[in-house]
Order: sequence, then structure tokens, then C-alpha cells
Amino acid sequence: MTVAGTNTKTALADKLANSGAALAEYSGAETAAHFLRGTNAEFAAITETCGVYDLGWRGKISVTGDDRARWLNGMVTNNIKDLPLNCGNYNFLLNAQGRIQGDMYAYNRGEQILLDTERSQVEHLSKTLDHFIIMDDVELSDASEKITSIGVQGPKSAEVLKAIGIEPNCADPLLLCDVSWNGNPISVTRMVSDEYLTFEISLAPEIAPALWDALVSAGAIPTGTDALEKFRVLAGVPKYGTDIRDRDLPQETEQKHALNFTKGCYIGQEIVERIRSRGNVHRAFTGFILDANAERGSKVIAKEKEMGELTSVATVPLKSGERTLALGYIRREAGGPGTQVSVAGTTGTIASLPFKF
Repeated sequence: MTVAGTNTKTALADKLANSGAALAEYSGAETAAHFLRGTNAEFAAITETCGVYDLGWRGKISVTGDDRARWLNGMVTNNIKDLPLNCGNYNFLLNAQGRIQGDMYAYNRGEQILLDTERSQVEHLSKTLDHFIIMDDVELSDASEKITSIGVQGPKSAEVLKAIGIEPNCADPLLLCDVSWNGNPISVTRMVSDEYLTFEISLAPEIAPALWDALVSAGAIPTGTDALEKFRVLAGVPKYGTDIRDRDLPQETEQKHALNFTKGCYIGQEIVERIRSRGNVHRAFTGFILDANAERGSKVIAKEKEMGELTSVATVPLKSGERTLALGYIRREAGGPGTQVSVAGTTGTIASLPFKF
């Protein structure tokens, strides 16, 4: 196993700072938190027109060796061995007690399986996975300094990509499409979302500044992680280390797309299967619409009992006005969407995810 030295700045960080971005740490890397337009304008771009953002805070782990597919299939919660070429899926890594130790996307890239996760998870995931390489022909290496990514999001994002010579129609959800841009190899994929059009472009770090400039010139609005966090809450996407902790069980998170029940054995599989056979878990990840702001970690009261907690809170600038939205967990006996709750001196309502207004 090789893990690259820690570089806290993304490949685009200095360029973005020189163009007026305020830098801050996000998911293990330093990148743009917001630009001069302000967070609300950036949020409007990725939900109403087109925004572009630095994804250099995503890390990459390369898995090589003849046993890579079989071995990794026995490590994570989704089906790796049957992934078609250039296709990917979302996974959890569990411990023997079924608790979540990390999350990642895995892509079959032919001679390697490429794991895409947050930079903050790369070292821990690499060391944990390396511990289980015994007699297997498998090697792990940190590819985070060799590959960076840029996100393009919003209803006009396909138009912007076409304007700079990238054909977005080749990119199906979680399918990496290898194309050339200005003579340079890049990979384009579309993320899975019924509500929001989002593309991710992976490329060599030295090409990233030129691609960024081209996207901005074509009309994409530079967007920072402050706006991305607001969007993440609106879309109901849990973040590892914030909404998903190492004490949580897979079915509690409601991330059903991370689980495959026909692939065979993997670490923690017995617990996952036991939960499925019993039919439910006691609590579930959900959304909350609050009447006023509350702190992350605030307890949720329903039926005069403590029934849950908030894990993320954001004031989201919707067209209809600002709303305070939260993610968190609630015990099933508290009730479903529409149930009134009390949180830290204010009232709220349980809501389905993603939020719809």
C-alpha cells in the first residue's frame, strides 16, 4: 500500500483564491468556500442555471492486481465483481459488527478498480483495507495527486459542456465516459439524481485550470463548498463523519443503493442480512423542516420523548424564501413525514428526502 503525502490544497485552490475565492478546509482539503457573488447566488446557479465547482476534495484509491475484483467484493457492501467496464456503484465499508467505517464509489477501470471517496477518508480506508490483504494479489495506492475532478451542475449544465466541446450524452449515471478535450484525456460521468443534473469530470491536475476557465467562459458560475453544503442538505445526501458515523448501521442510513443482497459474503454481511430478515431497524435517516435554526446534535422530541437527533442543519435560500432544513435520525415509532416534533426550543416537521418544495 502506498499513501501519498498529505497536500491540504486542491489542484485548483490557489487559482480560485487568486480569482477572489475564500478558501477553507472541506472534507480533508483546502478549496473555495465561496466566491464574490456570495453563497446564495452560487446556490441559485447549481439549482437554476449552471454552476462549476472544485471537486479536488475527493480522493482516489487505485486497487490493482489479479485478485482485485474478488478481494474487494469481499470487503464492501455492493457488487464489485460484476461491475461492467467503466461502470461504478456506491459502497459502505463495515466492521464485523456491521458498523459503517467509510463510504466510497467504486469504478471498474479495466486494469484497476478506482475508489472515489473524500480526502479525509483516504488514509483510514487505505489502512483498513490493506489490513485484509493476506495472500491476495492486490495492491492499494493513493492516486489523489494524479487525478482531480470538477463538478458541473444545474439545468443548463449540458449546454455549457457542449459549448466547450464535451458531449454530455455519453455519460450515463455512474458510467465513466472517456473522451478528449483540447487533446487531453478526460472522463465524464453523470451522478444519480432524479431532481438535479450533475456531471463530474475527472482529469489530470495540470489540465484543471484551463478546463475551469473554459467552463466559466461558457457561462458556468463558480461555486464554493458553502453552497454545496446547502444543496447537500436539500438533496438529502448524508456525509460520512457528519450524518453517517462509525456507530451507524447501513439500513439506518436509508442508502439502499449501497447494498447488494445477492453478492455473497463480505465483512459485516451477517449483521446486514440479519437486519433485513427481521424487516427493520429502530431508527432511520430522515429530513426535518424547522421553524427556526437549531444546532447540529440537537435532540428531537416527539410524543414527549427523545426520539432522534439532528446531524446537519442548513438555511437554504429557496425561490419561495429561506427555509431551515435539517438531516438526522428519528425512531420509527415517532411517526413518518408530516409528524410534528420539537427541537431545541423550536418546532419542526419530519419530511421525506430529498426535500420537495
